[in-house]
Amino acid sequence: MTEIRNLEAELMRFRLRLGVVALVVLLGFGLLAWRLYHLQVLRHDELAQRAETNRTAVVPIVPHRGEILDRNGVVLATNYRAYTLEITPSRLGRPVSEAIDAVAQVVEVTPRDRRRFQRLLEDSRNFESLPIRMRLSDEEVARFAAQRYRFPGVEIKARLFRTYPLGETGAHVVGYIGRINQREKERIEDSDDAANYRGTDYIGKLGVESSYEKVLHGTTGVEQMETSAGGYAVRRLASHPATPGDSVRLSIDIHLQQLVEQMYGERRGALVAIDPQNGEVLAFVSKPTYDPNLFVEGIDHETWDELNNSIDKPLLNRALRGTYPPGSTYKPFMALAALETGKRTTGTTIMDGGSWTFAGHTFRSGHALGAVDLHRSIVKSSNVYYYMLANDMGVNLIHDFMKPLGFGQVTGIDIPGETRGVLPSTDWKRRTYKRPEQQRWYAGETISLGIGQGYNNFTMLQLASATATVAAGGVHHTPHLVKAQQDAISLQVKELPQPPGQSMGYKPDHVAAVKRGMVGVTLEGTSRGVFAGAPYLSGGKTGTAQAVSIGQKSRYNAAKLAEHQRDHSLYIAFAPADNPRIAVAAIVENAGFGAAHAAPLVRRVMDYWLAGVYPSEADIAALQRGQATAPIGTPRRVADVVGQAGALAP
Repeated sequence: MTEIRNLEAELMRFRLRLGVVALVVLLGFGLLAWRLYHLQVLRHDELAQRAETNRTAVVPIVPHRGEILDRNGVVLATNYRAYTLEITPSRLGRPVSEAIDAVAQVVEVTPRDRRRFQRLLEDSRNFESLPIRMRLSDEEVARFAAQRYRFPGVEIKARLFRTYPLGETGAHVVGYIGRINQREKERIEDSDDAANYRGTDYIGKLGVESSYEKVLHGTTGVEQMETSAGGYAVRRLASHPATPGDSVRLSIDIHLQQLVEQMYGERRGALVAIDPQNGEVLAFVSKPTYDPNLFVEGIDHETWDELNNSIDKPLLNRALRGTYPPGSTYKPFMALAALETGKRTTGTTIMDGGSWTFAGHTFRSGHALGAVDLHRSIVKSSNVYYYMLANDMGVNLIHDFMKPLGFGQVTGIDIPGETRGVLPSTDWKRRTYKRPEQQRWYAGETISLGIGQGYNNFTMLQLASATATVAAGGVHHTPHLVKAQQDAISLQVKELPQPPGQSMGYKPDHVAAVKRGMVGVTLEGTSRGVFAGAPYLSGGKTGTAQAVSIGQKSRYNAAKLAEHQRDHSLYIAFAPADNPRIAVAAIVENAGFGAAHAAPLVRRVMDYWLAGVYPSEADIAALQRGQATAPIGTPRRVADVVGQAGALAP
């Protein structure tokens, strides 16, 4: 009996263990079934996508960047295709320096190439492809391709390169592109354009390249590639092509631009020419200038130091950011303010004895003119007339009239970086200075404002825009550099809409009186010699402005001053007088009297634009030396010079 009971107990334990095992097996198959269901049903789409991703790669197709053209279709910025040798640091498997040394045994790598690569490496992530050599020759491509197997992480790529065919000409207008830095990457990633910049390494940095970046960039395409286990492309599965960027057409006449830059020679300065009827900028010159091609792939330290530390500041866009006292070119606007505010009439006469005393201080003008009315004050440039006018108006009334004209304001031109300058007022001084005695406005400070000195500091763009407004009878147009956009696919050109002209509300007879005074300047005033024989009638005003203060008791003597301390030469003008089609403001830094240096430049600009006349070689040489008045030599036709030169050499 005992044996039977032991057998039954053993059998019971066996059945129990068998049941437990069966339950464990059943549970295991259940879990397996659930896992299969979870993977193949619930997560089917996700895992299928992962599998497809492991098999394929989505590669962005960078669009061709749009071109930049001048108003006549001359190409100012374009692209060309060339091969580059690129390194992806994360795929090298050895130190970057060793890889570069090995590559240099096959393809030349200069010290400059190494320095540029190091800068790119510091600003990039290690999985990004970075160029070590640009623009490989066919021989270099073949030589490296034959030994490609030795260099994992190094490959040849075909890339589009930006180029500026005219070099320095118009560089401050066109701007340049450069590699996207870390800050720009973060900004793009946080914007709606992140997807459109996949695979893009370059972005507009300055000028039109920057302000019209979205137009020029285009739309990034994609292609789906089947890849091997090693990550190499096997075949293309699908493709969505990129859409090239549209081209933009500037209002600038690049031949006129290049002529002005040539006439400046080695001198510093700025010139802005505007069509007063629509605000189109015809020339936008800043001298000296620079070659934007230097920046596309990263400028080397030596060249950067040379440009950045030069006393002539070639990187400064003087037309947009350089601020200067306007000198006597301010007087026509002060005259208009006098009439509009009722402080003077056209017949109001004062006696100009060569100086004027206020609060015990004598303000001198250099020469006595006798009886002076508004017309004669402009023609003969009476300082005394405008000393007295400024005192009668006061700083705040001057400010309130000049502000709508654009002085001390951003004009809204379509490139970035514009400087406001300074249009002084009592509020401005309180905001600008810290000490109470500096914040107070003194009545004597107002006097010099009338002749464009004192705290007044404006850009040539502001001065040209205000001149254009007066020339147009008191109608203001926002200055702009881009006039049209050309579709990359259809090639259709579409004029860009501009805001309508805004009437300033001036009385027509007041504007007409000021314009007559400016016409008198070219007929009997300080610029009559420069405009002698011109085939059109123009209005203008010369100006000479202090670059530095030389002290109350000192007399100006250019010969005793360093060149950068001498007075600036300015001129504003419009023409033809009865129906202006061009308004110009120009400055030649540290050159002295306005009629001797700035006015001759403006005369040639107007000859070009209105009469189709191009100066002779002898005349250009005289202008570069600052020794020209009216044109000399045999002038040429613009059509002949441009026809011979085509796009003109840089």
